[in-house]
Amino acid sequence: MLQPNPHKNLVIEINGKKYARYPVKTHLITPDDKDPVETICKYAKNIVQKDDIVFVSEKVIAVMQGRSYQIDEIKASKIATQLSKYVYRNPAGIGLAMPETMQLAIEEAGLLRILFAAFVAAMTKPFGIKGMFYRIAGDKARSIDGPVPYAIPPYNNYASKGPTNPKKIAENISAEINIPTAIVDANDLGVRILGASKGVDKKLLSKILKDNPLGQCDECTPIGIIREI
Repeated sequence: MLQPNPHKNLVIEINGKKYARYPVKTHLITPDDKDPVETICKYAKNIVQKDDIVFVSEKVIAVMQGRSYQIDEIKASKIATQLSKYVYRNPAGIGLAMPETMQLAIEEAGLLRILFAAFVAAMTKPFGIKGMFYRIAGDKARSIDGPVPYAIPPYNNYASKGPTNPKKIAENISAEINIPTAIVDANDLGVRILGASKGVDKKLLSKILKDNPLGQCDECTPIGIIREI
């Protein structure tokens, strides 16, 4: 069902053109929904129109791939516990500032890379240089999502790695519905396009999604449709 999310504008204007962003309501997707392409197409195929763009939350793809974990099931190492103490805790998302999410980052990026990223960040911080940790740790570390109290249960107690092969998944969805498709990491801090099919203008898409129209609470709308109006 196409509908706006509460507290989110349906329409945004970019470079003199107006775009509607329609969130698509789904069931509560779990790892039992093993086929991301089949699941997304089930909801999007019959409502898209020519020239639309479909965008999908990276977190829901990670869930279906079995890359989302209950916090109690993640065994954080001593080094992950220590490193997490030095990460800034952002009110909009805990990121790697907890042992469990730092452990996932180590598993994804490798311990040596994470240690080097932490070292460079510590050396450059006194000079007011920010963001060096994630620049060096890379996209896999940046894609780690921690638990947030406002997420829909049970995912308010889960941490997730980024999805595997997001570009291929976007391409496969696009092939099924014949509509350009992107897998996106969008939250109230910013937007990253993790994978996109042919026909997606990534720079334009980032601008269209800059206010996170899908929301990140309990909306249960992990799919969105962009339509120029």
